[in-house]
Amino acid sequence: MKKISFLVLTAALVIGLTGCGAKDSGAGGTKIKFATDAAYAPMEYMDKDKMTGFDVDFLAEVMKEAGLSYELTNTGWDTMLTSVKQGKEYQAGISSVSITDERKQSYDYSVPYFESTNMILVKEGSPIKSATDLKDKKVAVQISTTADTLMSKIMGDKNPSLKRLDNNTLALMELENNGVDAVVADIAIVREYVKNNPNKKLVAIPDPKNFESEYYGILLPKGSELKAKLDPAIKKVIENGAYAKVYKKWFGQDPDTKKLLEQK
Repeated sequence: MKKISFLVLTAALVIGLTGCGAKDSGAGGTKIKFATDAAYAPMEYMDKDKMTGFDVDFLAEVMKEAGLSYELTNTGWDTMLTSVKQGKEYQAGISSVSITDERKQSYDYSVPYFESTNMILVKEGSPIKSATDLKDKKVAVQISTTADTLMSKIMGDKNPSLKRLDNNTLALMELENNGVDAVVADIAIVREYVKNNPNKKLVAIPDPKNFESEYYGILLPKGSELKAKLDPAIKKVIENGAYAKVYKKWFGQDPDTKKLLEQK
């Protein structure tokens, strides 16, 4: 009786942990393993012990459309980049990863699925009005992100006033504790933080002149066969209204899917 109960419990745990996706992946039933850095609210973050966010819901729609089984694991940013590049433990990554020419040398990407830009966050009363005002200030960014790349060009790659931290949560804490004058991060992260912290008197500053639009894609190892399965599923999800539903849930407005679908 105890043995049977143990087996039943074990089976239940396995079902609970394997999570999202119910159909066979077409490769012997093997689940596709996605890595993420769940510290990017509202894109992907931990709500107590549950992973949630725009990317989480979007990925569920894409994998359902593609008929692929998968699991999503919170690995952290650097581990995601390293492991997806190797393509062994994790076959893909989704974590607000901007498509850049530099990353394309080491990775493949799905078609773009999200338009973004970087934004400046400062405290009320700050004299900072644009990215060029940050040149002689103390600025926090998440390491190995486009914010890091942009601010390295503006401030200088070796500038000790440019604080490269492991995640945006630490960068935001630096601003709160007066360790830096500003944080530069993706627009969705900055706006969400301002919205959730109205008493902290923060100001979000857009700078389209210095921070151009960028697009997120699902990160893949070089030569990945998964791209051929994900790309049509992503386009379908964007076209059939599922994308707009997820977008509106997280951002309270409709997306510009026409502009998104023009990207390649």
